[in-house]
Amino acid sequence: MNNFKNWVLVVVSIILSLGIIVSSAIMTNGFIKVKETKNELVVKGSSKQQIKSDLVVWTGSFSYESANLSDAYLGIKESERKVKAYLQKSGVEEDQIVMSSINTIKLNKRLPYGNGYSNEVEKYRLVQDVKIESKEIDKITQISRKSTDLINEGVEFESYPPSYLYTKLADLKVEMIGKATKDAKERAQKMLEVTGNSVGKLNSARVGIFQITPLYSNEVSDYGINDNSSIDKEITAVVTCSFEVK
Repeated sequence: MNNFKNWVLVVVSIILSLGIIVSSAIMTNGFIKVKETKNELVVKGSSKQQIKSDLVVWTGSFSYESANLSDAYLGIKESERKVKAYLQKSGVEEDQIVMSSINTIKLNKRLPYGNGYSNEVEKYRLVQDVKIESKEIDKITQISRKSTDLINEGVEFESYPPSYLYTKLADLKVEMIGKATKDAKERAQKMLEVTGNSVGKLNSARVGIFQITPLYSNEVSDYGINDNSSIDKEITAVVTCSFEVK
């Protein structure tokens, strides 16, 4: 009987010893994981730069109406001639002036008492667009503002706001990603100075959406902003970096 009790005590002691060993292993691994988690620092870096548009795209539209389709066509061609003459007189080269195809719209007769429209065509409305792409930002901007003077020449003309573009954006984005990454590293160094640690290798980097906004704008969008309404603008790049902590 005493031998049996001694055997049970030995088995229990072994089980308890194994439990302590397993618990110690789990705790040790747990501490290792915590250290590994703390061994990485995630920081966002950004870079901003002002840019000036180097290309303007402007579009205008003119139209002519007549009950006779042939007369409407002659009228729109005369309007086209006047538009071209006005633009060339304003200093635009002929090869910069792009005319669209003519769009024909049938305007049906209105039924009495406001009951809709009949199937009978009352007149034809012909519409044509004119488009200019140019590096001469100021000149085309002035033309876009004054082109409605064509109305005084009998042209039904409408001018749309110009789009201002920056054609070297692809190269600039690469440069700004580098600056944003450098900014992230500098931020990480400042944060680690108080702990006595230092920044190690770059583990990963994720580039955010570029924001191109008018100057001094604080507007931000998750989908990115690409402002075409301003000549002078600001581009912002954001990079999220993960650094090893030494």
